[in-house]
Amino acid sequence: MSGRRRCFLGISVWLAAAAAAVGAQALVLQTDFGLRDGAVAAMRGIAVGVDPRLPIHDLSHENTPFDIWEGAYRLKQAAPFWPKGTVFVSVIDPGVGTARRSVVAETKTGHYFVTPDNGTLTLVAEDMGIAAVRRIDETKHRRPGSDRSYTFHGRDIFAFVGARLAAGAITFADVGPLLEPTVVALPYAKAKRNGDALEGGIPVLDFRYGNVWTNVDEALFAQLRPEFGQRFRVTIARAGRTVFTGEMPYARTFGDVPEGQPLLYLNSLLQVAVALNVGDFARTHGVGSGAEWSVRVERARP
Repeated sequence: MSGRRRCFLGISVWLAAAAAAVGAQALVLQTDFGLRDGAVAAMRGIAVGVDPRLPIHDLSHENTPFDIWEGAYRLKQAAPFWPKGTVFVSVIDPGVGTARRSVVAETKTGHYFVTPDNGTLTLVAEDMGIAAVRRIDETKHRRPGSDRSYTFHGRDIFAFVGARLAAGAITFADVGPLLEPTVVALPYAKAKRNGDALEGGIPVLDFRYGNVWTNVDEALFAQLRPEFGQRFRVTIARAGRTVFTGEMPYARTFGDVPEGQPLLYLNSLLQVAVALNVGDFARTHGVGSGAEWSVRVERARP
């Protein structure tokens, strides 16, 4: 065979492989497994075994163990920025092996979420809408030879199903029986206006920097007619007990105040947040996040 012929065949094979990969969607993985052992690598290996051309990405594997709410918020934080058709596999699953449902949810935005239905989809359902939910038929869709494996569904079911869905090996309709288009929702305090103050919760911390993120969004904050430089009083409580109260300016960004000083700002999700410039607000003031944490924001008195 001539060199030109071999080159032509090589290009043809490459083009065929590229064409086959065009139909694959991104697969995005989230767990609370951490990266110190081989759990995440095993999940990625399952996905590669389904299709070695599958684009696989990580959302986070450093979520607090067993913290379903934190995983729900990370999906809210990241999912809207991924293109339609992306398949998310989210495994924060303290009930692994129990009767909790294994599902694939399709949102109204055209994204797919493969996960235990344990509250993980609380915020995705609110922000992106649930178009349809199917229960995974585990008699058909699980890693071959894993029938007696009860504690690693992230590898044996969720990564396997997510990879096959992203690769086009199965369709959403193939996953299993259609359920009511609802998911388990975790209770939490929604932001609201109360007179001249705004009240809400602290769903998560920007843990690396210690910034405190609230669920008071830009539209609600606008009701106070804020202006940059204007001072606000912020009160943070845990189970009704005040942990912090103080005044700070509303700023565009951290460097608008001196180092070590507090500020109120809109974070990357356009929600009210509190920080110290080049400091850790949460650690300094003993602030945490979750359902028992609340925040109150109001104009500072002259």
